[in-house]
Amino acid sequence: MKKLINAPEAVLADALSGVAAAHSGLNVDTENKVITRTAGTRAGKVALLSGGGSGHEPLHGGFVGLGMLDAACPGEVFTSPVPGQMLTAAQAVDGGAGVVFIVKNYTGDVLNFQMAAELAAEEGLSVETVLVDDDVAVRDSTYTAGRRGTGATVFVEKIAGALAEQGADLAAVAEMAKRVNASSRSFAVALTACTTPASGKPGFDLSEHEMEVGVGIHGEPGRRREKLRPAKEIVATALDAILDDQPLAAGDDAIVMVNGLGATPLIELYVVFNEVAQVLAAKNVTIARSLVGNYVTSLDMAGVSITVCKADADMLALWDAPVNTPALRWGA
Repeated sequence: MKKLINAPEAVLADALSGVAAAHSGLNVDTENKVITRTAGTRAGKVALLSGGGSGHEPLHGGFVGLGMLDAACPGEVFTSPVPGQMLTAAQAVDGGAGVVFIVKNYTGDVLNFQMAAELAAEEGLSVETVLVDDDVAVRDSTYTAGRRGTGATVFVEKIAGALAEQGADLAAVAEMAKRVNASSRSFAVALTACTTPASGKPGFDLSEHEMEVGVGIHGEPGRRREKLRPAKEIVATALDAILDDQPLAAGDDAIVMVNGLGATPLIELYVVFNEVAQVLAAKNVTIARSLVGNYVTSLDMAGVSITVCKADADMLALWDAPVNTPALRWGA
C-alpha cells in the first residue's frame, strides 16, 4: 500500500486538521468530528445536515457552505458517524427553523441518524429526515436494505440547500429534497478496487481485463463482473439501467453528473460524458445542467458513476442559485 498518510489510525484526524487549515469558511470541530459554516446558520433558516463514512470526499464536508449544507459529520473511513456526533452538529446549526437530515441509504447511517433524530426531538429540535436511495444497480447489498444512496446526494444537497437559503420552511425543504431523490437515478462501474488505509490491500480482486458492473461506493459487489469494454458500451449499460427505472421522454430536461470514483483521469470522464450526451440527444432529452469530476468518490477506486435527474423548472432554478462551498461554487 502506498498512501500519503502518517498512520492508518490517524487519517481522519489529520484530514480534518487539513480541512480546517485549507478553508477559512469552515469551522472544524476536530474533537467531535463536525464541520460547520464559520458564519453559522442564519436565524430562521432551515439547516441541512448530512454525513457518512469518510473516503468519499468531497462528500460531505466539501459541500458545507452557502447554498448547500450547514453541517457535515464525517465518520471513520467507510464507517457511519455516531448519533452523539450528529446531535452535536444539529444543535450547533439549528437556527430555530429546524434541521433536515440528508441520509444515504446504508444501514449504519440510517440507524444512527434515526437515533440522532430521536435525541434531537428530546432536546426540542424539529428534524425531518430525507433518505437518498438512487442507485439502480442492485436492490439490496452488503451495506443496505434497499437501494444504495450515491450521486443523487449531491443533487439533493444543492437543490434543497438553495431552497433553504431562500427561507422556505422545514416541510418545504424536506419535500423538495425528497422530490429530487425521487427524480434521480445512478449507476457505477469500477475498473479497480479501492484500498482502505486500515486493511492495506484492495477490497476485492479484479484482473486488469475485468470491470465490476454496478459497483457500490464502498466496493460492494454489483450486478456482475465482466470483461472490460469500450466507454460507449459501458455508458449504454449504465443508461439502460437508469432509464429503465426512470424513463425520460422527448423534451425532458435533465441534470447529469459523470462522477469519478477517485482514481479516474478527468479526460476519461469527459469521454464518458460525451457518450452520455449522445445517447440522451438521440432521445431528444436536453442536458440542462451538468457536472463532470470527482464528487462522490471511493478512495482510490478507478471507475465512474453516472447520475441523471429528471429536472423540472423549480429544480433548475434552485440548481442555478448561488453556492459557495469548497467543492461546488458558482454565482456567489
